[in-house]
Amino acid sequence: MSSPVAERPPAQAAEASPAMAYLIDELISSLQPPERLSIVEWAERYRWLPPGRAAIGGWWSWDVTPVLRGIANAINDPAVRRVVCRKSAQVGWTDGIINNTLGWMIDTSPMAAIAMFPKEQAGKDFSREKFEPMVESSGTLRDKLDIRSRSSENTQTYKGFLGGFLKLVGSNSSSSVKSTSARLGIVEEPDDCNVNIRGQGDSIKLIEERLKTFSDAKFLIGGTPTVRGFSSIDDEISQSNQQRFHVPCHECHDAAPLKWEHVHWDKASAPWHEIYGDNLPDTARYACPSCGVLWTDEQRIANVCRAESAGHGWKANAPFTGIAGFDLNELYSTFSESRMPRLVAKFLGAKRESERGNHGAMIAFVNSTLGESWQMQTDAPTEDRLWERALDYTPWHAPQGALAITAGVDIQHDRIAIEIVGWGRGEESWVIDAQEIVGEPLKGRPAHPVDGDIWWQLDRVLATPIKHASGIDLYVQAVSVDSGDGATTEQVYEYVRVRKSMRYMAIKGREDPAREIFSRPSQSVDVTKGGKAARHGLRPYIVGTHRAKDLFFGRLKLAGHGPGRIHWPRDIRGDFIRQLLAEVKFPGRGGKLTYQKKAGEPNEFLDCYIYAMHAARRLKLHTMTDEGWQRLESSVRQGDLLNAPKPAPAAPPAATAPPR
Repeated sequence: MSSPVAERPPAQAAEASPAMAYLIDELISSLQPPERLSIVEWAERYRWLPPGRAAIGGWWSWDVTPVLRGIANAINDPAVRRVVCRKSAQVGWTDGIINNTLGWMIDTSPMAAIAMFPKEQAGKDFSREKFEPMVESSGTLRDKLDIRSRSSENTQTYKGFLGGFLKLVGSNSSSSVKSTSARLGIVEEPDDCNVNIRGQGDSIKLIEERLKTFSDAKFLIGGTPTVRGFSSIDDEISQSNQQRFHVPCHECHDAAPLKWEHVHWDKASAPWHEIYGDNLPDTARYACPSCGVLWTDEQRIANVCRAESAGHGWKANAPFTGIAGFDLNELYSTFSESRMPRLVAKFLGAKRESERGNHGAMIAFVNSTLGESWQMQTDAPTEDRLWERALDYTPWHAPQGALAITAGVDIQHDRIAIEIVGWGRGEESWVIDAQEIVGEPLKGRPAHPVDGDIWWQLDRVLATPIKHASGIDLYVQAVSVDSGDGATTEQVYEYVRVRKSMRYMAIKGREDPAREIFSRPSQSVDVTKGGKAARHGLRPYIVGTHRAKDLFFGRLKLAGHGPGRIHWPRDIRGDFIRQLLAEVKFPGRGGKLTYQKKAGEPNEFLDCYIYAMHAARRLKLHTMTDEGWQRLESSVRQGDLLNAPKPAPAAPPAATAPPR
């Protein structure tokens, strides 16, 4: 990550006049890179924290946040290509690591850099509240980056300087993530970043792709974990050398990582407080795990500060493969808000809320104080248990109870996922097949596909007959196609527009607990020549995905046969069940219950089932009376093809089925 040294042009210098030679020397001198400093050295020499804007004003000192020194050194280590930190709050990460890295980069090693935040507004807040004050208070940065005037080289989200730039992006914007190559990539709070950015994949992976053109690129990722199994920072740290900071005891000199289980406090002889009961937070002390001596806060901080000079500090727990990983909790913080009595009081308050059924405060304590992911307690069936419930019917064959067929289609940037579902009384369902068509939807012709393209293959699958147990052929009667990723929305509209008469619907999911699974669309996306909504234009449907998933996961617990039961064939593709279980409902950081996808897990077939359920609601199967089902059964016995489309190929295209 070094800058090339400017060299004097020999011929021109030899022929120049003395005055010109002097000017050339001055110019070349100005182009020479400054003295090569590490991030640690640069911050100590040039970083000034304005009193009033920083908790501790004055020249930067790593002794205030000693645990960050080793992380900064790892960024400068040529052997390290990726630095990962799973952290709590109050450890000084943003100012100590992100800001110092950017300041060092601009001043000594200018390059192209991208910093990604969960939302673009968070990037703007960082720029205004953290980054610009650092530049303004540092003479060496102020000379290189003019932040006092707004121009194309200096906006809230773009900072240009000689030799490089800093671009601040939000994880919800595919264009800003994909359009720039960089040597330095930074991701703040990966657990809050989009895991599927408009159908084009994990936004963190998209940032990583932008670094591939540089052999010496660095990737810096830091954040607070959320829920175990769903946490991106957990996934990142598991691939690292998993370092923990070992702190020596001032009595026995043994060193170990600081853990919450070693924080102790006294109890009163009787309950004395509405929240704390008989607990006395002000008596909190840290017990050395080796000798048991109790540390005060002052001793804890002093032990942290002398750890590295005593030969301890960061120690790896896994092999190093180019990824340096660091685990930090709030017990390492030297700030007053992180004193042990305050942490104990916070814990006791969260514990009391949990006992009343509100787990939000305890989740926040585990995430933001302990720096750990929350372990969800769920009664959802396991993947193995669900495979035991698979039935012995062949894909593309409908069992006796399946009398109506719908499909859900999920459009990705490099493939199309399809799930065909048969429905019976009480919305009992049988998955007929789940498969993917590999290809780029943006390169096809949705309205009138040419032979062989991805939209032609989709038509072929959806028109394929399903052999019913009675011996007749059934056909897909309604199709819901996801149009919500943004990049392929117009392609989906074009595809559905010419197939509306066949009950093809363009849909968008809405994570709103009050939204019904199926509701009539309102606004047309097509307009007349006068600019008004076309009366018979395409009207996208909004799917209440929150309610649909509540219903789905409730039904997934039901075994056997009967209303609401969900079935699938034993020979379906091997990742089908795992995809059904790819999401879990849990409280987010705001306490609101939402469905979240597990880190790194695909969920297309869960989504496709929800879309197929939406299509079934379009057919009003959930409100069909016994008399209606009897008529449907009679029509199947009589060989009525249930408003089938034109004859289709005899067999569906082969699907690639990953092994279980």
